[in-house]
Amino acid sequence: MTRTLRTLGLLLSTLCLTSLTGCDDDTPSTPDAGRDAGIDSGSDSGQDAGGDAGPQEVPDAGGDAGPYVWDGTYVPLEETGDIDDQGLLATCKYDPRNVPAAICNELDRADLFDLSQCDVTTLGALPAEGIYQVELRGERALADGGTRIIPSGAGFQLRGDGGTSTLYDTPLLKLDMEADRFVLQGQQTRTQLVMNLTGCETKAPNILTGCFAYCTRGRFSFGGTFEAHRVALQGAEPQSSGGLELLSERRVPTGHAVDVHVAKGHAYVVSLPVGEQQGGLAVFDVSNPRSPVQTAAISLPGDNFWNSAWAKGDALYIASSASGFIVYDISQPAEPLFVRSVATGGAGGAHTVLVEGNFLYAMDPISGTFIYELTHPFDPVLRAVIPGGPHDAFVYEGRLYLSDSFDGYAIHDLSNLEDIRELGRFPRPDGFAHHNAVGTFGGKTIAFEGGEFNASHVRALDVSDPANIVKIGAFKMRRVTSMHNLILRGNLLYIAWYHEGLRVVDVSNPTQMRQVAHYHVFRETDPLRGDNIFEGLFGIRLPGDGHVYTAESSRGLMIFNEL
Repeated sequence: MTRTLRTLGLLLSTLCLTSLTGCDDDTPSTPDAGRDAGIDSGSDSGQDAGGDAGPQEVPDAGGDAGPYVWDGTYVPLEETGDIDDQGLLATCKYDPRNVPAAICNELDRADLFDLSQCDVTTLGALPAEGIYQVELRGERALADGGTRIIPSGAGFQLRGDGGTSTLYDTPLLKLDMEADRFVLQGQQTRTQLVMNLTGCETKAPNILTGCFAYCTRGRFSFGGTFEAHRVALQGAEPQSSGGLELLSERRVPTGHAVDVHVAKGHAYVVSLPVGEQQGGLAVFDVSNPRSPVQTAAISLPGDNFWNSAWAKGDALYIASSASGFIVYDISQPAEPLFVRSVATGGAGGAHTVLVEGNFLYAMDPISGTFIYELTHPFDPVLRAVIPGGPHDAFVYEGRLYLSDSFDGYAIHDLSNLEDIRELGRFPRPDGFAHHNAVGTFGGKTIAFEGGEFNASHVRALDVSDPANIVKIGAFKMRRVTSMHNLILRGNLLYIAWYHEGLRVVDVSNPTQMRQVAHYHVFRETDPLRGDNIFEGLFGIRLPGDGHVYTAESSRGLMIFNEL
């Protein structure tokens, strides 16, 4: 997650709160993806891409679950967005029409919520520590007497060690956990939005329900009910399953780790600034994946907000929000040498980069997708620009599969870079198109498309006919967490799922995706932990050496065995 996405997240919250070669039809079909489909299958050059069925509801299939041959049949599914309205999340009562605007600075008043139907005696069981993610079901009164439902999310951290408790990663204005009370109040520094969370019931040892209210620009805005989960504690789910083993981990000296690329026996981990730490690049010799050795750490003054990395030959490309993308020479892989910066021309710089064949795709979330030819890898030549607000992309059989942020999921024909045509688009009623991977299953082209923000999840889409994209399956985790990047290798989808850690899903039958392995990585006690939804496992790569390389915001480079 980068500054751009954090800004988009804040913008989304504010909005919620305030109102190559082508592929002709007669081209022979690609063999179905399977366990022997090669390095990060779904990418036609063999490189990897990028960059509420909870664990208790979708049990692991087990490492001995044999491959499944899907016949390509399915029942089309309706797309309803990331969040399905579950109704009231707590038994406390709230009527915005009875709340005067004048109480804006007194959001902890007892008459704000009716707690008479709540079991407040359970609130004392809530520990005064932990990092929580919150599902908010907002209710705004309409002029006609009706109510508009506004789903959203937030996060808070309770510090029982004497540290500073936070909401929106900002010190709290108020915290009252005395006896049978839970009242938490905080403020977003940038927007000056004030939020109050009042507890109704401790639903389970690590789940709190209650009511909330917002005050915007000095006036009461709206409120509703909430459910908060302490995300590091997963109930009955074990630490790991399916044979996943953590082989090694190394912290990075440069901010929050968000992406990793592996080339020439080295892992290149890029990171974002956090606190007083600058972002940048950390390099590790991974010739022995059980004992990585750091060989370099790089941070450019004024330009170290780096979110994505990719290599081609001796060139390493790093997406920078300040300068587009940066080119390093890794002919000596342990010590990258700066070559040049390439401006994408937009105010947002580049958020992600992708190298596919002889082309580099730089996704600028403000200006569009910039396509560069890499005949000379140290001297990229701009060939085309696709306008839009892209986050990430995937190339498969001459088509660009573009995760176009709030504008949905789009497919473009790359057969003529002088005239790139959009072939189809999969819009959503809500949500953020963030990352994807594509392969062939059951004789059909299937895209696994992932979102971001709370309740985001994996969708399986039949994209064989881009003009008629059909949703055929979904895999979900908890409603309060977000997924991030994913990699398709054979019939297994490896997913970096922020607070949920590493998830491995069998997609041999895309209509019935099932988890076969997982590993929890999020720990509250790790340094620099925040309360926002963008914490935990970010980046993931499978270079084909039998290992899974991941970037975890606080723990850094984490290496697992490949299944």
